Amino acid sequence: MNATAPTLLVTGASGQLGGAVVHHLLDTLQVPAERLIVTSRSPEGLADFAARGVTVRAADFDQPATLSSAFAGADRLLLVSTDALMEPGKRLAQHRNAVEAAIEADVGHVVYTSLPSAETSHVSFAPDHWGTEQALAASSLAWTVLRNAWYFENLAYALPGALASGEWASAAGEGRIAYIARDDLARAAAVALASPDRSNRVLTLTGSHAYSARDIASRLSALADKPLSVVDITPEQRLEGLKAHGFPPVLAEVFASFDVATAAGDLGAVTDDYLQLTGQPPTTLDAWLSANIALLTRAP
Repeated sequence: MNATAPTLLVTGASGQLGGAVVHHLLDTLQVPAERLIVTSRSPEGLADFAARGVTVRAADFDQPATLSSAFAGADRLLLVSTDALMEPGKRLAQHRNAVEAAIEADVGHVVYTSLPSAETSHVSFAPDHWGTEQALAASSLAWTVLRNAWYFENLAYALPGALASGEWASAAGEGRIAYIARDDLARAAAVALASPDRSNRVLTLTGSHAYSARDIASRLSALADKPLSVVDITPEQRLEGLKAHGFPPVLAEVFASFDVATAAGDLGAVTDDYLQLTGQPPTTLDAWLSANIALLTRAP
């Protein structure tokens, strides 16, 4: 490990979270481009970073033999969880491949993006995250687990259609979610990756408050000047409704599990870990809604 100027690597840098992390490293934290490595299955999408002097490499987590060379020279690595949700077990296998490759490449510290209450959450893919956390804990690597709360941006999946109809069907009951902005999580990941801290730690990164669907509906209704009520449905109705709208069964189960997890309290805990890590408070719900009203009121 180079104690004075470690080389930092970000996986999944062509994705929305990974790309935002790289921008925070370069622009917010002013990390020199020559100290950064970014990887993607589609490295051609990273030309903007290459033009700034960042090292760009191809990395396919389904081809483990290629990963140790992709990770070579990195002192600290951000493992952004992959989007392989359609094949149960695939994502955990990908993450285990990445952990093994990090060991082979002699990476000193891995930062991983997980989810709250990974060991007990009712979210359908929580076992992928918990399994990855266990793989890190059992390895020779030093690690930081960032248990990222739900993005505010996830609201854009349901709210435009709900606002258009005036009804938001939810199986979450009075369960609450401690939403946080994706860009805040990207900033936190950049800080954790660039930090000299080598201790093993788990941080749960949340917004400063937790909100129910009715809390959000009332705020959006006032902001958009349109009626919006929450209609309580069962998890079974939620699942069947998603399938009726063309969701593949596996993906329908994923989205339905979000409401089940919310109702169970899995996503409602609030911490100050974000403030402690970054030194600034997270974006508030009201600020995010105001800044993104066009996104939430677009035609579904």
